[in-house]
Amino acid sequence: MRILLVEDHTELQHWLSKALRDANLSVECADNGADADSLLLTQDYALVILDLTLPRMDGLEVLKRLRARGGKTPVLILTARGGLEDRVQGLNLGADDYLAKPFELLELEARVKALLRRSAGNESLVYECGELRFDTVSRMFSYFGENLQLTPREHAVLESLITKGGKPVAKEKLFGQVFSLADDANLDAIELYIHRVRKKLDRKEPGAAAITTLRGIGYLLQPAEAKAG
Repeated sequence: MRILLVEDHTELQHWLSKALRDANLSVECADNGADADSLLLTQDYALVILDLTLPRMDGLEVLKRLRARGGKTPVLILTARGGLEDRVQGLNLGADDYLAKPFELLELEARVKALLRRSAGNESLVYECGELRFDTVSRMFSYFGENLQLTPREHAVLESLITKGGKPVAKEKLFGQVFSLADDANLDAIELYIHRVRKKLDRKEPGAAAITTLRGIGYLLQPAEAKAG
């Protein structure tokens, strides 16, 4: 799941983006409101974490424009402007949650996970593919009952595939879930991460959960028996 973090404080942006990536989330950053507004016009995100006091465009204006366009992306306001009037205004403009600075990282992570679960239409959901399971609460993969160790980008690849419920994912769509606009990567870089995930799945029991390449369509995650059939 790709998150847009809009924060103009460089050190805080770096710290938050690292913490979110450590929680197996893909993060793209913007340090001003105008850039955030442009990204929200062209990119899809599972969640926006939005500061209010931003250069070039105030965070409330970013939120107002997003909702005026019909954008349904969940928005968590994260700001030092924690007064009642600011909170009420933000929520009335369409924010889904509000967290005032300073805050505890554990609370932020809990709120982020709750919003992501809510936007998926389920408070707690486990996706399965054969012996592979993905828990949306813990955001962990297990394989044959053991935790599957993945890098953040490997995690993003596998999450995109397993949450499609046996439907193929286009290469371009997968690329957008794994890489941000700031990454120096081309479309073929996805093949490297597909290869790495395949190796980790095959290491346990070859073919128990398999990623199939569908030429001209994309990639498909399916149990071994489905592939064999």
